[in-house]
Amino acid sequence: MSVHVKKGDTVEILAGKDRGKRGKVLSTFPDEGKVLVDGINIVKRHTRPRPPRIPQGGILEKAMPLRSSKVMLVCPSCSETTRIAKKLLDDKSRVRVCKSCGKEIG
Repeated sequence: MSVHVKKGDTVEILAGKDRGKRGKVLSTFPDEGKVLVDGINIVKRHTRPRPPRIPQGGILEKAMPLRSSKVMLVCPSCSETTRIAKKLLDDKSRVRVCKSCGKEIG
């Protein structure tokens, strides 16, 4: 399963408890079809102390991955949610293009 967004893209959440929020993609998991978005899908983890890594236990908040189908890319130039088109350049490389404004997405 592939993921239509890349690390560093700004996305808007389409469904779930965080619907309408925007965040930056921290990492992608293409094998699972999931993305990790900064500040989105926060859950509480009850953690016990593990001295080298976690000196103090307790309830920690952590961002969890969510399905890539629930996010939509936000174009950096027109700042609207958009689908992606692929454009072939003269040097045979492909770039992502915004369907709304037609500009390249870096």
